[in-house]
Amino acid sequence: MINKVGIVSLGCSKNRVDTENILGILKNNGFTITNDAASADIIIINTCGFIVDAKQESINTILEMAQYKEKKSCKLLVVVGCLSQRYQNELEEALPEVDLFWGVKDHHALVKRIMELANVGMEFCGDKARMLTTPPYRAYLRIADGCDNKCTYCAIPLIRGGRVSVPMEELIDEAKELAKNGVKELTVIAQDTSAYGMDIYGCSKLPELLDELAKIEELVWIRVLYTYPDTVDEKLIDTMIRNEKVVNYIDIPVQHIDNDILTAMNRRGTGEHIRHIIEYARQKAPDFVIRSTVIVGFPGESEAQFETLADFVQNDAFDRLGVFAYSCEDGTAAALMENQTDEAVKQYRAEKIMALQRNVSRKYNEKRLSSEVVVLVEGIENGRAYGRSYAEAAEVDGVIVLNKGDLAVGEFVKAKITKASDYDLQGEVI
Repeated sequence: MINKVGIVSLGCSKNRVDTENILGILKNNGFTITNDAASADIIIINTCGFIVDAKQESINTILEMAQYKEKKSCKLLVVVGCLSQRYQNELEEALPEVDLFWGVKDHHALVKRIMELANVGMEFCGDKARMLTTPPYRAYLRIADGCDNKCTYCAIPLIRGGRVSVPMEELIDEAKELAKNGVKELTVIAQDTSAYGMDIYGCSKLPELLDELAKIEELVWIRVLYTYPDTVDEKLIDTMIRNEKVVNYIDIPVQHIDNDILTAMNRRGTGEHIRHIIEYARQKAPDFVIRSTVIVGFPGESEAQFETLADFVQNDAFDRLGVFAYSCEDGTAAALMENQTDEAVKQYRAEKIMALQRNVSRKYNEKRLSSEVVVLVEGIENGRAYGRSYAEAAEVDGVIVLNKGDLAVGEFVKAKITKASDYDLQGEVI
């Protein structure tokens, strides 16, 4: 019987939630899940199609997994997700070794189709399910899918469509179930979290959602990622500070600070608002951590506009920062713009921003010397435990290496910061 499934999940945390939902449905329908692709009867690749590098990684992974079909261990090769949603016809022609291409929607129908192709002879079970791929003490809560922003550089609305928020009562039920099963850290995500609820309630309901999540007794930390600058306002910041369980950490992908570039990107809001909301958060709570991403080399970005961004970063704008060299994406308005930036210039600018941010990051870390923090232990390496405080998000930020190794993964301990580097810290357990 063909029933052992291995899945490779690529891309962002939103994609990971799709993977977890697919795995849950598969498990509910009698499939066995394995982490060993070599032993899997069915291999599923959940692809990313956001930028050129992500597309190439997806293609490389498909070709790598196709080797198991040649070896006859894999009977069904399935490709799902963003790349498949966007380029299905082209992929079907280029990759005949793939048995099924599927997009980003209707995971129940996907599993039904896999059951048909596998000829498993079982009756489909449509119960809602989710199988976490994160450690049991943390999970993502995806509060909406799709995006209405239509930034000129971004293909997400072409792939996932417009924003569809999950009703609040469903999210609260899901969060309670996760907490009941051991989740202590809940990370709220969407393509645009701060616009949550606009499509079904007529206004942003993220503050109200956070208030409700904070009432769940078992949760210790609630973290917010992927907000949009113009809907990050004083009310949201105040809500986060007021709720002890909502950590003073927010991810605001600003993309740029120059107003003309923001307009060309079709980004709502202004550089002035970005500066204001960062200042407001830090005035209200000096320990408030700001994470962001920026894009350099956008079509028409002048040297002066780039230097405006560089000065902003250098002046301690962000505690954490990711930098993207602009990627020209098929079907986006920016791909048709004149004055595309030379690749070498884009790479130079990206490297310069990261060099500036490295210094800023070290400065912020050094300010934390001798402070006492609560650390969530995430692993043991070379006899020493490591983990994160409220100021580090999982998978994207640095870690705190502790002086002890006899700690349990998933427990919270108190530590004093004793050493700082560019991105990581060291601490002694108190």
